[in-house]
Amino acid sequence: MEVKSLYKYARVSPLKARDVAREIQGLPVSAALDVLNFTPRKAAFLLGKTLKSAIANAENNHELDVDSLVVKEATATDGPSFRRFKARARGSGAPIKRRTSHLQIILSDEIEIETRETKKKSKPKGKGKPKSKPAQPKAEKVEAAPAEADEPAAEAEVQEVEAPAAEAAVTEAPAEEVGAEQPAAEEAAPEEAAPEEAADEQDSKE
Repeated sequence: MEVKSLYKYARVSPLKARDVAREIQGLPVSAALDVLNFTPRKAAFLLGKTLKSAIANAENNHELDVDSLVVKEATATDGPSFRRFKARARGSGAPIKRRTSHLQIILSDEIEIETRETKKKSKPKGKGKPKSKPAQPKAEKVEAAPAEADEPAAEAEVQEVEAPAAEAAVTEAPAEEVGAEQPAAEEAAPEEAAPEEAADEQDSKE
């Protein structure tokens, strides 16, 4: 059930009253009264009178429990403005507006008041923050990355070592072939010399 209270033609600007009205909207009645009592502004005093009037209406006219009431709406609308003038230079006058506002508060007992017990019930169970992973796997990954990077370098070194060895084998092969040709030539030379010696011996015998 909703209970209304209206304060008409309040001598306060609606802009200033709305700043205070926002602070009590959605609060239980007891909390809203505490906020207004400890707010040092004129609008807070006027809204406090309106809130107390709404609580009295709910308790006396509608027989509602005060502890179950919540401030459903707290609004400040524009009212008529008093037009005044202030004397200025050269006989002119500057207009002044004395603004008024209409303060309205609506209380309701259909909204549930949040307490510690209701907050505990509303919180889901077993859904906590995800556990952070240990730092060791990250370190292993970081260490494994340079090892993989070193493998291509090791393969390049092996290829460089094998390349000079192959070149040395190629250079040694011709030397061995040249060394093999020289004895063959020496062997062929005595064979040619042998027939000549035989011819000389025959001539000497004759």
